[in-house]
Amino acid sequence: MTGEFRLLGEVGASVDGQPIAVRGARQQSILAVLLVEANRPVPADQLIDRVWGTTGLPRQPANALSAHVKLLRRALAPVSGMSIRWQSAGYRLDLDGEAVDLHRFRTLTARARTADEEHAVALFERALGLWRGEPFTGLDTPWLNAVRATLISERHAAQLELTDLQLRCGRHTELLPDLTDRVREHPLDERLAGQLMLGLYRSDRPAEALQHYQRIRARLAEELGTDPGPALRKLHQRILTADPRLTGPGRWPVPRQLPAPPRSFTGRTGELAALDRAAEQGGTMAISALAGAGGIGKTWLALHWAHRNLHRFPDGQLFVDLHGYGPEARPMSAATVLHGFLDALGVQPGRAPADPYAQAALFRSLVAGKRMLVVLDNAADAGQVVPLLPGSPTCTVIVTSRDHLASLITRHGASHLPVDVLSEAEARDLLTAGLGATRLAAESEAGAELLADCAGFPLALSVVVGRTHTHPHQPLATLATELRSARLAALAQDDPAASLPAVLSWSYRALTAEQARVFCLLGVAPGPDISLAAAACLADLTTAQAQVVLRCLVQASLLRQYIPGRYRMHDLIRHYAADRAGQDLPDADRVAALRRVLHFYLHTASTGGRLLEPHRPMITLEPPAPGCHPLPLSNRTAAIGWFDAEHHCLLAALQTAVAQGWHQCVWQLVWAMHPFHWRSRHGTDHLAAWRAGLTAADQLGDPVVQALARRHLGHACGMAGRYEEAMEHLQHALALAGLAGDVPGQGHAHRYLAWAWDRQGDDHRVLEHASRALRVFQALGMPVWEAELLNQVGYSAARLGEHERARTSCEAALALFTRHDHRIGEAATLDSLGFLAHTTGQHARAVDCYRQALTLFRDLGDTYLEADTLDRLGYPHLATGQREQARAVWLEALELYQTQQRSDEAERVRRQLDAAQVQ
Repeated sequence: MTGEFRLLGEVGASVDGQPIAVRGARQQSILAVLLVEANRPVPADQLIDRVWGTTGLPRQPANALSAHVKLLRRALAPVSGMSIRWQSAGYRLDLDGEAVDLHRFRTLTARARTADEEHAVALFERALGLWRGEPFTGLDTPWLNAVRATLISERHAAQLELTDLQLRCGRHTELLPDLTDRVREHPLDERLAGQLMLGLYRSDRPAEALQHYQRIRARLAEELGTDPGPALRKLHQRILTADPRLTGPGRWPVPRQLPAPPRSFTGRTGELAALDRAAEQGGTMAISALAGAGGIGKTWLALHWAHRNLHRFPDGQLFVDLHGYGPEARPMSAATVLHGFLDALGVQPGRAPADPYAQAALFRSLVAGKRMLVVLDNAADAGQVVPLLPGSPTCTVIVTSRDHLASLITRHGASHLPVDVLSEAEARDLLTAGLGATRLAAESEAGAELLADCAGFPLALSVVVGRTHTHPHQPLATLATELRSARLAALAQDDPAASLPAVLSWSYRALTAEQARVFCLLGVAPGPDISLAAAACLADLTTAQAQVVLRCLVQASLLRQYIPGRYRMHDLIRHYAADRAGQDLPDADRVAALRRVLHFYLHTASTGGRLLEPHRPMITLEPPAPGCHPLPLSNRTAAIGWFDAEHHCLLAALQTAVAQGWHQCVWQLVWAMHPFHWRSRHGTDHLAAWRAGLTAADQLGDPVVQALARRHLGHACGMAGRYEEAMEHLQHALALAGLAGDVPGQGHAHRYLAWAWDRQGDDHRVLEHASRALRVFQALGMPVWEAELLNQVGYSAARLGEHERARTSCEAALALFTRHDHRIGEAATLDSLGFLAHTTGQHARAVDCYRQALTLFRDLGDTYLEADTLDRLGYPHLATGQREQARAVWLEALELYQTQQRSDEAERVRRQLDAAQVQ
């Protein structure tokens, strides 16, 4: 059964003409919000805020909302093709938008703004006929009140546009009664006053028209302290002089040059709102410069906004493609554009001045005081745009360009609106609109792959849609496979303007030789982004030189500085840059650039690793390549920050070194990253890195390096719970160190074997290997490692009940760690002493030791070990009857375990909470 929904008056619904009872203000408000946002999910917390506001909120709002939605579903069950479903942590009402009077109103007004005058009048009249009073009559929440005000403004705008059309059609006499009533409602609306004055003048009542001007002039002065605007003053002057052009419509051309709006436009809510704000600026010309890469959708955005806002520009719209980027030899000259504009504004052939400056002056004179839109699409630079700017604040200008047009912003007050890729949801909506929801659902896996490969790039998505239309029987999986393997070649088209490689080539062609070289190198640089320092090494430039070039690439919309000092390319632009690098750069230059940037990561990571683990053995690195300038990290905090920022680039650098066969660089880079991986618990990356490190070490054939790689890989396997593989690598590492006479390596192999047996719960073997490692490090005079093994011996002894040995060992370890300022070792030893105190019944001392350890772990930012200590701290609290304290620390531990995705530990803590009956 067909349903209809009403928002433009009292909220209501009917099916086949029979009303449906939607009872109560809350259900009506929920229905109103879901209908306004029809076919889009509304998050539950947002829906609660919109329905209840800040007052009258129920004690359990989510439950109250769910109950009201159930009642609403029941009431609306007879309506076919309509559903309310849970999606994306909220509710979504699905139905045909034409069933809602609000959406029909907006559809009709949008159609009216692109129709010819006769049809536009009929469409506006149908749209305004849907109104039956104030929207959401009787409902009162802050959100509904704000939407109500917006809708009333939309209705007023539609009435003004309809009146302009009716006046142009000569219906001034019949309009006067309605105009008079509306002027009483809006006494300060100058556009409405102008319509009444024009209607009176054309009805042979000029004196009344002049009297009304004096009335609004006095009222403006009294209430706002201002005079009428230039448009109303100009109309007043023309009435005073009996301008013959006022006598009727059609004497002067009204240009309507906008191309058709894009059919499948989607999203861009924030950008459209920014354009609205720019157009509403009072007193100054509103210029909005849209900057983005070729194919990013700047022109579509400008045209969509322009067609949606035609009511703002009753005096016409001018549009020109300036050919700033394209297959044309050079951008269009301002003189050529001005000639076209003057022709559109009715200047007779031969009457326009020959001098370009005089042409620009005439253009400004003709549009002065008019509410016009000027769209300057595809500008090369600000110099091409400035001669085409109106001089009147009543005109709005939109400029699209791949250049950021900085001087247009600084000298002419333009609003800058960068245009980026579509969000994941927007890209999906665009693909759905082109392919149809049914086909996309039927081939969901291939559709998801297409979305991922296009990465929100509108032109790429449009090419995909076009390909599916020209090959309707081809499975999406076939296109996805082609796009995955061929990438940019799969997005090429015969029409250069619709071909992504061609569109990007126009930007590339505009670069200087140095900018093009750096652009190509960025395409082959490892990692999803790059820092300024790394880019300088990549390109063999000083930091200052690199900054200038990168700024130019950002200005050309080929690169984005998404946070200060870090740069990123869109995936498809990066593929284009890599393709150009293969064609335009010698192989030797590319290889040298990769070596410089890899050495930057290697040497900076080595410095950072040393700061994180200052007592580990040194290794001799490959010397930095010429042109490589590693960062001098100053402290532990700087090192952690650098590793966090560069982690993905470091992993990519490692893969690049593997691909290049640079084995020495591979294992040394893994070694340099090790302290960060271990401290930050990047388990999967840690394991993969050391697998690559061992492969490189085996290629080099150095047994000391092989032993080092084996023991670290064994440790990484143990961290991943792969104990059988871990033990195999660690035993092999011990044997290799013995064959090579690497005594420290043997000590470290025993240390890791003790750790691995500890993970498996075999304290006797832990004690055996820890004692052997301890003897090695004591003999070598390596006090920090001696302290670590003393702590390991002490903890294992405590677990085995050898309390005195445990205490002696742990206290000796703590003294050594303190003497050498090894704070992580101090924290670990205090944790061991806490365990020993708890097992010997000294619960207060246990709590004190654990608390000291926690303070150190938190100061060091080691949440992994903090979670373990919190877990253990609960037991002495529980043993002394402090159930709330035990509950508090176990809940903290549980939260950290869940954050770290340590599911086994999290489940164990849940059981502890249940068993102790403290949850």
